[in-house]
Amino acid sequence: MQALWMLLASAFLASMGVCVKFASAYFHASELVFFRGLISLVMMAIYARFARLSLHTPVPAMHFWRNIVGVTSLGFWFYAIGKLPLATAMTLNYMSSVWIAAFLVGGTLMGTLIGTDHDARRQGPLVLAVLSGFAGVVLMLRPTIEQDQVFAGLVGLMSGFISAFAYMHVMALGRAGEPVARIVFYFALGTTVAGLCGMAVTGMSPWDWSHAVWLLPIGILASLGQMCLTRAYSRGATLVVANLQYSGIVFAALYGLFLFEEQLPLIGWLGMLLIITSGIASTVLRTKAVPDSPAEEH
Repeated sequence: MQALWMLLASAFLASMGVCVKFASAYFHASELVFFRGLISLVMMAIYARFARLSLHTPVPAMHFWRNIVGVTSLGFWFYAIGKLPLATAMTLNYMSSVWIAAFLVGGTLMGTLIGTDHDARRQGPLVLAVLSGFAGVVLMLRPTIEQDQVFAGLVGLMSGFISAFAYMHVMALGRAGEPVARIVFYFALGTTVAGLCGMAVTGMSPWDWSHAVWLLPIGILASLGQMCLTRAYSRGATLVVANLQYSGIVFAALYGLFLFEEQLPLIGWLGMLLIITSGIASTVLRTKAVPDSPAEEH
């Protein structure tokens, strides 16, 4: 049953990406971040009230740093969705699992160099998974270079890199005893404030209700996706749930194909397959090495 919650979460988040792609034709990334945060903030406040959950937090500094990295990653991801094929932007963002594995490998190698870890050889399979993921990135970025989208491709790649840090902060908040609804609420608050600050710089786009209609489902789908994802992680087998999260890339690819007529060349599909495979392998190997791997959210 929990696997179905993850599939539903992936569908919600991929659907959010569709709305972001449509809305990005009329709004700046900062505006999308703002409205995504504002709508989610209202929804989570209502949820907390009905659940009788206090929103007072004993660890405000942890939420602050989680928001710094999380909001930056979200802004980069929204920008990439507007400029790249939806499946490409989704895949580059989901590189976060590979980046976390890369951090683990780097820490092990550093420990070997300074003499605190004498068994770096056991990380061999994880190293291969990480290298495969990076090879997939090279293949996926090839089409973006050919279509003069290299900057957007690098921004999408950075969104996944920064997401890895955001997930580590989420894990730390969970260990500190923060309930999921409170974590989501403060992230929504952070995205609202950050989006507002961004809008002060970029200004407001011309308002048209026929365009603004895309803003409401962005916040609703993001909140629903987070709640389904959280339910799946909290009650399901972490390894199975984490790997099923890659179904979001499949949903995004289908959306891109049928809604936007996005045609990825064969090399792009091969890169996507490599990243998904390496991400799953990294999750399996990382879970064995670090059982309390973080749950991921957007």
